[in-house]
Amino acid sequence: MTHHNQKELNATLWAIADQLRGAMNADDFRDYMLAFLFLRYLSDNYEVAAKKELGSDYPKFAAADPRVPLAVWYANNPGDVVDFEKQMRRKVHYVIQPPHLWANIANLAKNQSGDLLDTLRDGFKYIENESFESTFQGLFSEINLGSEKLGRTHADKNAKLCDIIKEIAKGLADFSTNIDALGDAYEYLIGQFAAGSGKKAGEFYTPQQISTILSRIVTLDSQEPKTGKVPHLGSVFDFACGSGSLLLNVRKQMGAHGIGKIYGQEKNITTYNLARMNMLLHGVKDTEFEIYHGDTLTNDWDFLRETNPAKMPKFDAIVANPPFSYRWDPKDDMSDDVRFKNHGIAPKSAADFAFLLHGFHYLKDQGVMAIILPHGVLFRGGVEERIRRKLLEDGHIDTVIGLPANLFYSTGIPVCILVLKKCKKPDDVLFINAAEHFDKGKRQNVLTEEHIEKIISTYQQRPEKPIERYARRVGMDEIEKEGYNLNISRYISTAEDEVEIDLGATHTELVEIEKKIQDAAAKHNAFLEELGLASLPFGGPAPKPAVKAPSLAQPPVRKIIQ
Repeated sequence: MTHHNQKELNATLWAIADQLRGAMNADDFRDYMLAFLFLRYLSDNYEVAAKKELGSDYPKFAAADPRVPLAVWYANNPGDVVDFEKQMRRKVHYVIQPPHLWANIANLAKNQSGDLLDTLRDGFKYIENESFESTFQGLFSEINLGSEKLGRTHADKNAKLCDIIKEIAKGLADFSTNIDALGDAYEYLIGQFAAGSGKKAGEFYTPQQISTILSRIVTLDSQEPKTGKVPHLGSVFDFACGSGSLLLNVRKQMGAHGIGKIYGQEKNITTYNLARMNMLLHGVKDTEFEIYHGDTLTNDWDFLRETNPAKMPKFDAIVANPPFSYRWDPKDDMSDDVRFKNHGIAPKSAADFAFLLHGFHYLKDQGVMAIILPHGVLFRGGVEERIRRKLLEDGHIDTVIGLPANLFYSTGIPVCILVLKKCKKPDDVLFINAAEHFDKGKRQNVLTEEHIEKIISTYQQRPEKPIERYARRVGMDEIEKEGYNLNISRYISTAEDEVEIDLGATHTELVEIEKKIQDAAAKHNAFLEELGLASLPFGGPAPKPAVKAPSLAQPPVRKIIQ
């Protein structure tokens, strides 16, 4: 699918969503819309694989024929179904029963069938519990098919679902069934719903432009970024993964087979389900990722609580966009928590450093971590200053990148990216001031490809000489003198130079202007005298009116003091 067609598909789906949701809250409708797009993807992917598997045995019908080919094959070959499904689990890692395929669901919707709602409910339940080898329990738990927002009675709900699915099916029919295009459309819709969600958007979405910066940084060689991207990452982790867009951006940078396994954690149940769907929708097999539903700060994922250092999970790349200045309630025993005991516990008022230290604890010695945080982490005092100082003295903070304000849907504040490494070659810190480099948009500011490339290139090349107003390497001696304050303005001046004024030239110019004023006034007064009117109150001959002239209001002209 071409870029133009992809944009048309995105716009078509968003128009459908905008039209059909009616009085329903956008966040509620998002769950229905994305779930149906997800079902369409799974179905298309499954039917393409089934067609290859069955070859000439796959039933062929005319385009207008409403029958579902796989349903006909199942009916005609009941004795072969078990072996076929075993093979499909090996090939595509899941099975969908013919009644639950999108083609059948769309037919039911088109015919306003009263069975649609129950068929959907059965299909979602089957996908959650039986489709995949590893169960996706609760994948559709937030899709309430019995919600009164769909209608008061069963028939009303069924009719509303018929309308939604019929329009989605009609909108998709005009486009190629390119499976990758559906994944891109899904990601686009998540972004569009985020744009209308205000502060809620911060719970599940990192704008792609910022995701790209983090992703490109962590995929470069950690010790020698100049050498370029690493050939393979064994693992990548996002401990506040939202809808998974940041993890998928890392995968996009590395290619479909460039990452051993993707790990994510998300506390919000709705967003957690979005992330799992998003992974599958982008062709990530269920064996290639693991997303956990739980609280990062309390570290309730058993996988991460391994106490044996030899078995403790460590990741090659860690990316994160945790909630900014999140209020939390650290327990008394957290002073002994392995994540915090060497640095300190973040204050209750802001868990920013708690998130940072959680991720950093699981970073491999040769790994790279890039995290988005509010600017306060760079200069706030108290325990945060002690944590910052410890990280600096141990040589773990590699780069500080200041970004423009108003890049996020959820907040207008400027943010920064911290790049951390367990082992790094340079004994200084690279500061990049990208806050002045953006395009102003209607609602949010935008980083263009050029802006992103400049940030990445500067990080990669780590220039020896400062780039005026933009980048500078700062040694630890200077940072120590500044009290371990990492505020970017302390190291990169952004003050505007005062314009020098040549007083002699300015005086000459003012004299010339005054002369022109006097000449013009004299010429004008000559005309006024011919008309018998009072002259202007400066320059030229004194007025000699023949008759009483009307008074002309004229503002005084200031004389230049020589």
